[in-house]
Amino acid sequence: MIALIQRVSRASVTVEHQVIGAIGTGLLVLLGVEQGDDSEKLRKLADKVMKYRVFSDEAGKMNLNVSQAGGSLLVVSQFTLAADTSRGLRPSFSGAGTPALAESLYLEFVGYCRAQGMQVETGQFAADMKVELLNDGPVTFHLQV
Repeated sequence: MIALIQRVSRASVTVEHQVIGAIGTGLLVLLGVEQGDDSEKLRKLADKVMKYRVFSDEAGKMNLNVSQAGGSLLVVSQFTLAADTSRGLRPSFSGAGTPALAESLYLEFVGYCRAQGMQVETGQFAADMKVELLNDGPVTFHLQV
């Protein structure tokens, strides 16, 4: 399971010209599900996302997590994160989780984060989404479990 997280000042997801999810300060989480991913990996990754210290403290050091910074999560499913790009000029998605597995784990990820007290907005699984963000920093990290 993969999360590409970006510290944002704001981010939103639009489907068919309607904003379906938006946050101010927080993390845009692009979530990729791979074959073999399960609830245990999901919880480890979700905990890491929520606890990862990428926000500045009063001294300007990255010592605060999203909750400590008063931020929210915008979680968007993105199967292309599971692409194998090691050969050729076209990505292979053979390692990506099936749509059924990916949707199930995506929804579980969102539910788990909410159960931990996080404010979470979402995209729409398998939709053609337009994601707009103002990356703060820029700060972007690739997390994988």
